Amino acid sequence: MTDSIMTTREACQQRLIGLRDEISALKAEIATADMARQARRERVDPARFAQAKSELRRKQAEAAEIVTLMARLPGRKDVLKDTLIEMLRESYDEAGWAKVMDEAHRRLVMRGAA
Repeated sequence: MTDSIMTTREACQQRLIGLRDEISALKAEIATADMARQARRERVDPARFAQAKSELRRKQAEAAEIVTLMARLPGRKDVLKDTLIEMLRESYDEAGWAKVMDEAHRRLVMRGAA
């Protein structure tokens, strides 16, 4: 699970990059340890192997959680649209804004997106 609630796509992307690096390093560590073990003709240390695999699964689960979170967070385009609406709304009184909204809904219907 993520250490803190991430509220921006950029923060999620940064954590995801870090997690992917950690996952790659952990996979390399597991493979290197296994190759060394095979070269020495030793048995697998079940406790160490279970610990490493558990850590790998935890990091993979966190990465999947972040990807899911990113899908729910607004993108730059959504934030830009919200900002534009907020700026335009300041320029109208209630009646004027109602007319703008009516026109927007009319155009939406014309596009077939209603």
